[in-house]
Amino acid sequence: MVAARRVRARQVPTLAESRSIYLPPWRVDVTVRPGIPRLLPLAELARTVARALDAAGPPRPASLGLILADDRELAGLNATHMGVDGPTDVLSFPLLPPQTFPAHHGAGRPAGGSPGRPTAATVFPLPPGVRTHLGDVVVSVERAVAQAAGGRGGWTGDLRWAPADELRLLVTHGVLHVCGWDHAEPAEEAAMRAFEARLLRAASAS
Repeated sequence: MVAARRVRARQVPTLAESRSIYLPPWRVDVTVRPGIPRLLPLAELARTVARALDAAGPPRPASLGLILADDRELAGLNATHMGVDGPTDVLSFPLLPPQTFPAHHGAGRPAGGSPGRPTAATVFPLPPGVRTHLGDVVVSVERAVAQAAGGRGGWTGDLRWAPADELRLLVTHGVLHVCGWDHAEPAEEAAMRAFEARLLRAASAS
């Protein structure tokens, strides 16, 4: 709890800040809402996004929006888009269908319920130099801090680790959702969790 208080006392923007960070072939558009604490440098968050995109294999070059917000904003989005009351930790808003992305074990099942591999969908051709926008990820930094401080972090909700580690996980999770990953079925969930763990291990080793 003391660590969480220190995190909250750090650099807190009073105005929304937006920054585009280029990590070819990706552009990460990061927006920090007013009053949101900085758990990690924006450049490090952008690298987390880029690492997940590199692994997930979306069309390139592309851009993705990352919005760092609070429980109030996530609660509003959760009610509007998911029909669920109360805040959540991360929401993803993909713009491309799951079939756009390479086949993987976290892709779910096609219509009809039988297992299968998705086929590549046609992405509308863009003029040279124009990036495909993959979608947006909105994270409640407030949730990340509370879950980490309360020992409710990680995939199982019973991991006590630093708020920054929880934020990395939520960002990675949100990006994978944009790239067609899901966890509605046990097999999908196991595949997605294993993939996230691999990406986070790679991040800690770099």
